[in-house]
Amino acid sequence: MSFEMPKYYPPDFNEERFLSAPDVKIAPAPKDGVAPEYYHSTSMYPEYFKLNGKWILAEESRMDSCVVVSDDSRLFVVEARNLKKDDKVILGRTEKCEEGIYLHADGFRNEHSDIEDQFVFRQGRSRETSYSRDYDNLFELLKYEKQNGNIIWVMGPAFAFDADARRAMSLLIENGYAHGVLAGNALATHDLEGALLHTALGQDIYTQKSQPNGHYNHLDICNKVRRSGSIEKFIEEYELNDGIISSLVKNTVPFVLAGSIRDDGPLPEVIGDVYKAADAMRELVKGATTVICMATMLHTIATGNMTPSFRVTDDGTVRPVYLYTVDIDEFVVNKLLDRGSLSAITVVANVQDFITLVAKGLGLM
Repeated sequence: MSFEMPKYYPPDFNEERFLSAPDVKIAPAPKDGVAPEYYHSTSMYPEYFKLNGKWILAEESRMDSCVVVSDDSRLFVVEARNLKKDDKVILGRTEKCEEGIYLHADGFRNEHSDIEDQFVFRQGRSRETSYSRDYDNLFELLKYEKQNGNIIWVMGPAFAFDADARRAMSLLIENGYAHGVLAGNALATHDLEGALLHTALGQDIYTQKSQPNGHYNHLDICNKVRRSGSIEKFIEEYELNDGIISSLVKNTVPFVLAGSIRDDGPLPEVIGDVYKAADAMRELVKGATTVICMATMLHTIATGNMTPSFRVTDDGTVRPVYLYTVDIDEFVVNKLLDRGSLSAITVVANVQDFITLVAKGLGLM
């Protein structure tokens, strides 16, 4: 089995509905951070806009943003809060050519079910679903993306609580299967706690036995890292060589730690301003071709909203962006689907087992 990139089928712009469609309407942003009335809000799917009689793809689309037309007729997808006064914003609330806007949701669909029954017993994905094929597809996808794409991992703190999961993720990073990581203060703090003290929240990361006064451990780690001035300096001063954060630093893999109102410390690199954190996450996601979100509902939803279902490569080819969401709770994995990210592949699993199985499937463990 080897990975084969799905072919993209663009719309046929010779159809009458495209030929007879009007150009889009445009209005200036009335002030910084404010869209004009009747602005068009984007999705994660490919969207085309008719300008001067020509249909143009907005290449950096994502959920709930505006489309700005530059003076040279290029399209830029911009969050409403980042609009500047007098930006030329596309208007329209229909998506089937009526207002010069076309949303193309099925560009990668080339498989048709041969089952004609109207009733199908199982349609959802739950803990009862068989994920064997999903894992096999993921292994081949990651092998392909290691050489040809950009893999972003979105991680909750659960990995830091298990010795095998930390090792598995470290091996993925060290062997080129991670081009960026999005996480929060907790993942980094507890992973560094594991590296220095072999505990997470005071429990041994292998035996799970609570250690004396262990509830101080993560607080001490925050304090030590802040004293060092940075995560990198802390790793250097304490000569740490195991764990997720250490692997990221030593392999120069970029990461963004987005802050939370409940954070202890936090670590120096944690971005406490939510909008600055979102902008930093967005910069890392901009190049992503595969995104795997694991055991962090809010980070997953945020990342899903800023990730398109497609990417335009340097040679102009349109390819899919693969978005996985993995959690032990069915509600969490389905929450992303409820918010419109219909291209997400969901896996209901313990993420510690999931990441270990992925590392083994790639021959790293």
